[in-house]
Amino acid sequence: DVQLQASGGGLVQAGGSLRLSCAVSGLRFDDYVIGWFRRAPGKEREAVGCISSSDGEEFYKDSMKGRFTMSTDYSKTTVYLQMNKLRPEDTADYYCTARITGLTCSRYEFEYDYWGQGTQVTVSS
Repeated sequence: DVQLQASGGGLVQAGGSLRLSCAVSGLRFDDYVIGWFRRAPGKEREAVGCISSSDGEEFYKDSMKGRFTMSTDYSKTTVYLQMNKLRPEDTADYYCTARITGLTCSRYEFEYDYWGQGTQVTVSS
């Protein structure tokens, strides 16, 4: 049974940091790709980034590059999204998702197979 559990969201002031976690069970890290998406209030869900054993990490917006990083723990059962220098526009529900039908990163929701529940990030100005 595949499960993804996102956590680590909260309220932070602009310029602060948060580390989101995505606990993955039922999959081996080498057999899947983890993506992060977010949905800001009143907006559609958008791709944040992706990490895979073949591609490493990839971010889809220039505004995230240099501020966000992704990593895994030693056991490769948890994927982290480290967000630094947070801005009010980063406020959103963040979702982690796993893709097993392809082992390359993708920015498209439909290419992901399993989704966790969102974790809310609020950045105050």
